[in-house]
Amino acid sequence: MLNGPEPLLEVRNLKKYFPVRRGVLSRVAAHLKAVDDISFTIGKGETFGLVGESGCGKTTAGRAILRLIEPDSGEVLFEGVNLPGLNAAEMRAKRRDMQIIFQDPFASLNPRMTIRTIVGEPFAIHRIAKGAEREDRVAKLLDTVGLEPSVMSRYPHEFSGGQRQRIGIARALALRPKLIVADEPVSALDVSIQSQIINLLADLQEEFGLTYLFISHAIPVIEQISTKIGVMYLGKLVEVGTSEQICTNPAHPYTQALLSAVPVPDPAAKKHRVVLTGDVPTPMNPPSGCRFHTRCPIAVDRCKIDEPQLRNLVDGRQAACHLIE
Repeated sequence: MLNGPEPLLEVRNLKKYFPVRRGVLSRVAAHLKAVDDISFTIGKGETFGLVGESGCGKTTAGRAILRLIEPDSGEVLFEGVNLPGLNAAEMRAKRRDMQIIFQDPFASLNPRMTIRTIVGEPFAIHRIAKGAEREDRVAKLLDTVGLEPSVMSRYPHEFSGGQRQRIGIARALALRPKLIVADEPVSALDVSIQSQIINLLADLQEEFGLTYLFISHAIPVIEQISTKIGVMYLGKLVEVGTSEQICTNPAHPYTQALLSAVPVPDPAAKKHRVVLTGDVPTPMNPPSGCRFHTRCPIAVDRCKIDEPQLRNLVDGRQAACHLIE
């Protein structure tokens, strides 16, 4: 197991299945196993990057952790408190310490609200500040994320994508949370703006002592900001390690394939490309044994039968593969 700072968030055996209904009576015919028994720990002040192909379950995992959708089973320990075991009032109080930055900054901001109302909404919901005090806090938040306080009376459509994401970050910071789930916060932005937002998040982490669960499908983005990385495939974690371990010496065949697909800026540089064959299986009927065996270039017969568990390797990382020593 990876050593690190004191845990802020511990996810244990988290599962989230979605029922698939068919027929005239809408009976449950199957379950889509979006998140299937994942476990990881995030230490205080760390950034844990969750990476994988689209549809692997990483966004569902982030929302289940915050109980924006209810998990089916498992534990989510935040400062030692199991979040799924809290009632509505207890969870409402706990939400002050946990916030989310959504992927689409335009869809996550109410187009009928001014920026003053959007950023000040957390104060209104939790009844923290009113009137001039709230106005002052909103102005300071906007200044913190690099926006002029004079924009408070404007609406979301009057801003660029990068500016809208800064507004979303300001709203997430309003209650001084300890944990922020950043769900693909830069995927909808231009590359030049992506770098600005990532640098902003890094600066805010240092200033406010934030802990991030950073979700992305782009390994270069994850590598830039994360201290630890978890790689997901079809609802399962297949490898967990430090950013350096994952990005410079991946152990799991799926992680190796992801890294090999990252473009190299030097056109003269030669790079070994791992090409995966076949389509991604459906999470409604995942393959038996190792879920990656249908596309894995080194799979053996055992991989088709026995499901590998996430286990500790000699260098401290964890990997779920029968062929890794």
